[in-house]
Amino acid sequence: MSDNTVPEVDVDEGQARADAGALVLDVREPDEWHAGHVDGALWIPMKEIAARQDEVPHDRQLVVVCRSGGRSGRAVAALVQAGYDAVNLAGGMRAWQEHGFPVVGDGGEPGVVT
Repeated sequence: MSDNTVPEVDVDEGQARADAGALVLDVREPDEWHAGHVDGALWIPMKEIAARQDEVPHDRQLVVVCRSGGRSGRAVAALVQAGYDAVNLAGGMRAWQEHGFPVVGDGGEPGVVT
């Protein structure tokens, strides 16, 4: 854990949890999302999380991701306080891509992390 209260996992554990049924929640901005994201992720920009919380399932663990881990850490803190089972992906999409995990664009083509 980091910041005393935000549960955090590394990319290997994040991938393992996603493979086991956790939902990847991407909180990045539109340009970041469109350039490349985790296939199958739910996209809700950070500034819209509170207003769109009803779109976030309570029955699955959430692996929350942004570009480097800062925004997603703040989102995890708010989600945990609201009763969700959520963890922050340490290093964010940059670490995901650097680790060799797939990143897709909007049309399913290979994407990039911006």
